[in-house]
Amino acid sequence: MKDYIVRGITNDGFIKASAVQSTQMVERMRQIHGTTPLATAALGRTLTAASMMGDELKDKNGSVTIRINGGGPLGSLIAVSDNEGNVRGYVQDPNVDLPLKSVGKLNVGAGVGTDGILTVIKDIGEREPFNGQVQLLTGEIAEDIAYYYYISEQIPTLCALGVLVDRDYTVKQAGGYIIQLLPGAPEELAFILEERVKEEAARGRSVTSMMEEGMDAKQILEYMLDGMGYRELYQHEVEYQCKCSRERVEQAVISIGREELTRLYEEEESVKVTCQFCDKEYVFTKEDINEMLLRPSAESEE
Repeated sequence: MKDYIVRGITNDGFIKASAVQSTQMVERMRQIHGTTPLATAALGRTLTAASMMGDELKDKNGSVTIRINGGGPLGSLIAVSDNEGNVRGYVQDPNVDLPLKSVGKLNVGAGVGTDGILTVIKDIGEREPFNGQVQLLTGEIAEDIAYYYYISEQIPTLCALGVLVDRDYTVKQAGGYIIQLLPGAPEELAFILEERVKEEAARGRSVTSMMEEGMDAKQILEYMLDGMGYRELYQHEVEYQCKCSRERVEQAVISIGREELTRLYEEEESVKVTCQFCDKEYVFTKEDINEMLLRPSAESEE
């Protein structure tokens, strides 16, 4: 089954929710970056959250960027989503590995760290991008996303994210959900949802364990909102999608300024630039650099 995102709302208008099946896009990320299981889980959870957050944007050119800098050995994590939930991402050190927790689970919190911040940048077109930041709570990503919504956007939120890595290091299951209370929602709804989440946790059921049982994103959302009058609004496919191009990379090279371009032209036979999101390599020859120096855009960078 291809990855997809589903979004819905309760009939009373008090709860909106989304869920995403992200197995293939997290696996694609793993293949590109060669991540260890720990890095796969950390960046995979971040990509999953970004997909749901980006899909909520109405502007066709909108995007959401999640940056996590927790001071842990994984370093910075970046996930970017367009307004349709297609994502790309990067982890500073994809080779980090740590001992498992006592319960046998990947120690994502220790890999990410909590001595830092989570930043969400929402670019919604013509207006200035919205930039929100919160201190990291656990480094486990889901709790930090929920905390971000509560502090920066004043939206009570339940967030669950999961990545199950197989014995051969491939991604077996990945997905998540975000459930939010809207203005005017009765307090008892929050209590009911929190208790439902606690019950599932006590039973040892996570997003990925539900997926292992055969449930997809739609069924998980229906299960979590059972009895609350949930109705689906839409669903569509999502994927790992890098938007790099030679033209974009060329503009990035030009932006380093005339002085540095001149140095590269005089000292290097060619310049190689690798996209941090897909690892595609772009090569610019001495002739390419000289052509960049002749452009008015290079002059403006002095």
